[in-house]
Amino acid sequence: MSAWTNDARIALYYAPPSASAWWQAGSEWLGRDAESGQSMEPPRVPALAQPVASLTVAPRRYGWHGTLVPPFHIAEGGTRDEVVAAAKAWAKKISSFNVPMQAAEMDRFVALRAAQPEHDEVIRDIAASALHALASLRARPSHEDTQRRLASGLNARQLALLHEWGYPYVLDEFRFHMTLSDSIDSAPLRAAIRTLWRARSETLGPLPFHGAALFVQENRGAPFSLSQRLSFGDAGESA
Repeated sequence: MSAWTNDARIALYYAPPSASAWWQAGSEWLGRDAESGQSMEPPRVPALAQPVASLTVAPRRYGWHGTLVPPFHIAEGGTRDEVVAAAKAWAKKISSFNVPMQAAEMDRFVALRAAQPEHDEVIRDIAASALHALASLRARPSHEDTQRRLASGLNARQLALLHEWGYPYVLDEFRFHMTLSDSIDSAPLRAAIRTLWRARSETLGPLPFHGAALFVQENRGAPFSLSQRLSFGDAGESA
């Protein structure tokens, strides 16, 4: 486990099992293994108008993941050990399952989403339980972070969630996704990525939703690194 400084931000993410083809495929696509720290050569895709690395700058910094609890600083008086213990206790209560995925456009970026609405609802409930489990250990966001969120444009419900939870896309506004691209203006380019990953998802099969992980960003300019894997209660050490 990497050291966590006072400046570090922690996030609870879904991450595919380390030995799975899903982890390998996503890490290669982003050009970085967030667990080992190893840089990887993104695939060459002639169908795309530009190199993959130029389309994945932001998601590469966050690592291959799906957000469950968004990045946070530890609340005053809280400790790393308390965060890890709370996250482990939460994970033991979650049952593993497999999720068919499909590529979709979300605004101007491309992401993987659950193909079936019932799986989307299950993951939303899991994320809500994780948010509540870590609530007392999450510091409120800074004024600057809050203003940045407000400037992005939020609806009334998202504003209420921002004020209550420090983040607007939680609970009923949560949408599980695994980001594949930066924001892209070109509709044909987004469509090409979507087509590529629809085929890739079929080859990889259902996503093994068998565990989560704590990711850490040492400071605002640093990439997120996978610090601690958390197996779900019935998943043993496979996550």
